[in-house]
Amino acid sequence: MLKDKTVLLGVTGSIAAYKIAYLASALVKLHADVHVLMTKNACNFINPITFETLTGNKCLVDTFDRNFQFSVEHVSVAKKADVVMIAPASANVIGKLAHGIADDMLTTTILACRCRKFISPAMNTNMFENPIVQDNLKILAGYGYSVIDPAVGYLACGDTGAGKMPEPETLLTYILQEIGAAKDLRGKKVLVTAGPTQEPIDPVRYITNHSSGKMGYAIAKAAMLRGAEVTLVSGPVAIKPPAFVKLIPVVTAQDMYEAVTSISDSQHIIIKAAAVADYCPATVSEDKLKKQDDQMSIPLKRTRDILKYLGEHKVPGQFLCGFSMETRDMLSNSRAKLKKKNLDMVAANNVKVAGAGFQGDTNVLTLITQDEEVSLPLMSKEDAAGKILDKILEIMNQEVTD
Repeated sequence: MLKDKTVLLGVTGSIAAYKIAYLASALVKLHADVHVLMTKNACNFINPITFETLTGNKCLVDTFDRNFQFSVEHVSVAKKADVVMIAPASANVIGKLAHGIADDMLTTTILACRCRKFISPAMNTNMFENPIVQDNLKILAGYGYSVIDPAVGYLACGDTGAGKMPEPETLLTYILQEIGAAKDLRGKKVLVTAGPTQEPIDPVRYITNHSSGKMGYAIAKAAMLRGAEVTLVSGPVAIKPPAFVKLIPVVTAQDMYEAVTSISDSQHIIIKAAAVADYCPATVSEDKLKKQDDQMSIPLKRTRDILKYLGEHKVPGQFLCGFSMETRDMLSNSRAKLKKKNLDMVAANNVKVAGAGFQGDTNVLTLITQDEEVSLPLMSKEDAAGKILDKILEIMNQEVTD
């Protein structure tokens, strides 16, 4: 994902410095070229050898280190960087950067960088809330630095409050959003639906299906990484929503209908990956239905057809993609759905095919449009999400050319 990308990590004197080893490792696993700059105080919390072992690059601390390649080290590294992350960022380094003080390798190099710079403050709550520190952060924001809000929690000093560095996984999402993919969806609004719906029978029971939401969440994340403004309307799932995505949680099919139709007119791309219940109980009991000796039947009524509504009310230039999960006659049933509901594309799969069912991390899709059928091999849902977006962009760009 980050092949041919250079990430510069600045580590300052904070107890949270040890956590950046996890971030460096995660970046290397994504094939990034990672360079770590440390202040001398940071070396009291973690040894530079740790970063050198993880990244395969020399950890830079001394501005006048003679063991460098034939180039001005801080300038050469700054030119290579695609993104900078200063984490943890101490009050001292924040103050120096805000006022252009370059007295060590970290500050000297970062002031020479032209790429996007993230700064993650980490310090005692009273220090973080000090007006001087807050003013310095505002100055940095004015110079184009992206300040990451610290987490609130129990700090190493024993206090509880703001000032805790976010976990490495969170910091990684900022880097991925910046350089994790080409921004070919920048300026586009993308609406994705995901997960099942739950249709109540009584206060304790409901009708649902086996959808995990993984496919829809993968699409939302992929669209976000490619620069889109993403809204995710999700039924109840057990997975964490992607960062930088607007989440609208819903429960029933009617909830999803209302959430989707309230914003559908403003969307450039709508991808309906949710497994919405086709039927719901005609009436919902106010009390728990008690077990009887004989059989029980529950009258059902049809839910609102969200995809059909979207097809009937599609605005000019809008791309509408539906999903079709079948157990037989997948191609004919999906093509009929494409026509009946006025869709631009259907992503179809057969749940009887190994690797294409509910709950799993893989899928086997066929992308069906008016003119063609593209069969994709077994792949991860993340890769499948990328293929779906690739095809949508291909069609949209072709329509613009025509």
